[in-house]
Amino acid sequence: MPENPPYVPAYGNITKALEKIQSAATPPRFTQDFLATTLDMKGGSPKAVIPFLKRTGFLGSDGVPTEIYKRFRNETQRGRAAAEALRLGFRSLYEVNEYVHDASEKDLKGIVVQLTGAQPDSGTVKAIIGSFKSLRDFASFDEGAEEVDLHHEEAALPVDAGAAPERIVLGKGLGLSYTINLNLPPTSDIAVFDAIFRSLREHLLK
Repeated sequence: MPENPPYVPAYGNITKALEKIQSAATPPRFTQDFLATTLDMKGGSPKAVIPFLKRTGFLGSDGVPTEIYKRFRNETQRGRAAAEALRLGFRSLYEVNEYVHDASEKDLKGIVVQLTGAQPDSGTVKAIIGSFKSLRDFASFDEGAEEVDLHHEEAALPVDAGAAPERIVLGKGLGLSYTINLNLPPTSDIAVFDAIFRSLREHLLK
């Protein structure tokens, strides 16, 4: 039978460890001493966090923090790093349902029971579900487009006649970018430029 998905019996320690990892400096190696001393997670039950972090890709087999670990500490990358770790560690669940992170409690339990062959009310099933949800709480699966932003490539607009055309760049949206070249009228009236860019926003970004 395939190896069970990763889990920590006292899965609340996963949440505690991931919260503390965010603010603690990245160690050369993530050891039990680092867990107990730096993260202040002493005792026997937190030790199971280390193999869990290895199986979910936060740590290498030698305990060295990976890129997932480092990206997780970056607030702007944290959600995606956690999502990658979830898919890596719980790959067998995703092979059954590629959107298992959105599954209901009942469906998630059914998948775990299916894969483990354990009794539905067993401690193993409960621990796997709890561990999955603990990591999922940090994950972000929103791959939606960034808000389209209209901005000037240059710091200021020319106000003298005969100036070179300015470029307006539409920011990234759905992975696309657009470039519009405008021949601006020779005027020193800033209201004219405001009207041009207002029109672009109203008619091109809808």
